[in-house]
Amino acid sequence: MHRDQFHMPGPGPYALTHSVGCLPKLSVDALHKSFLQPWQLKGGDAWDSWLWAVESFRESLAALLGGNAADYCPQSNLSSGLAKLLPALPQSKGRAVVLAAEDTFPSLAFVLQRAGRTGFDTRLIPRAHDPSSVTTWADALTCDVAAALVTHAHSNTGLVAPVAKIAALCRERGIHCIVDVAQSAGILPLSVDEFGADVILGSCVKWLCGGPGAGFMWIRQGLVGQLAPADVGWFSHADPFEFDVNSFKYAADARRFWGGTPSVAPFALAAESIRLITGIGIDVVRSHNLALMEAFRAELPAHWRGRIDLSRIGGTICLGVEDAQSAVVRALRANAVRVDYRGAVTRLSFHIYNTAAEAAFIARCWGGV
Repeated sequence: MHRDQFHMPGPGPYALTHSVGCLPKLSVDALHKSFLQPWQLKGGDAWDSWLWAVESFRESLAALLGGNAADYCPQSNLSSGLAKLLPALPQSKGRAVVLAAEDTFPSLAFVLQRAGRTGFDTRLIPRAHDPSSVTTWADALTCDVAAALVTHAHSNTGLVAPVAKIAALCRERGIHCIVDVAQSAGILPLSVDEFGADVILGSCVKWLCGGPGAGFMWIRQGLVGQLAPADVGWFSHADPFEFDVNSFKYAADARRFWGGTPSVAPFALAAESIRLITGIGIDVVRSHNLALMEAFRAELPAHWRGRIDLSRIGGTICLGVEDAQSAVVRALRANAVRVDYRGAVTRLSFHIYNTAAEAAFIARCWGGV
């Protein structure tokens, strides 16, 4: 059991990894060693150490998700990455639509709503059409679509989309495929090579237990040279320390999307958490997660049990309840169970640090009302 490798917040069972993963104990030391100590000892000469910490973050992502470290660019979050990407995408006559599902995470949808400023129009697949179905995407990927934003694991339903098949459709139809892995990186087996997407946007705040501020953008090697972002800074430069105001050359790799003076602390912390999750093994994490979801499901009354199909979801169980004042919600709160609510949906999740006893306890709270 890996529970003792994490700081566990209390009181009550913590089933909120889909929102914020628990802090690994090793990450506290890593933050001090890679960020605070160089600052303390070197002051302005700490940049070599700090940039090494960020490079370590890129390398840890490549070790976990595949590709090369050079394919990854640090981002503060997915929305920022998407906002930088859209204006940089090549545009062609007759293709002016960016396609996404209506239940895309709102922060990303807000970026898409402003896509008109970049020359694109946004089209949303209605909620009535299953975004985890290849057929839904096959029908929606029409000849006027330039790019598709595909959510791997949906935050308010838990449904998992067959990204590799959707990306293959996009390739066949000349459409750029952008994938959101915020709710899947760290819990579902994921390979950037097997996905076959053009761009992948992710975050470390959830299943990777890396905290907020450590997002990332992965870009297919064959595409990166065609992208000319407008949101740049000295760390987007091929040589950030050239300091010639009349000379700007894009970095040859994904770093062209980096921008100005970078944050360091989030990436120093997240690099250690990614290494920890990688060392445990995604297959181990996922098997444990499935076992606990089944333990939760088995303890529920039949009318609740039948509403959970583990074959279709990622790491998070999303169940509709009547409202925020329902008996279920009151029972969970009375027993200090740490879950969250999105409208009429209650969300809960189990990571490697949760126990079968916790899963059963939450189910008894849920079903005993």
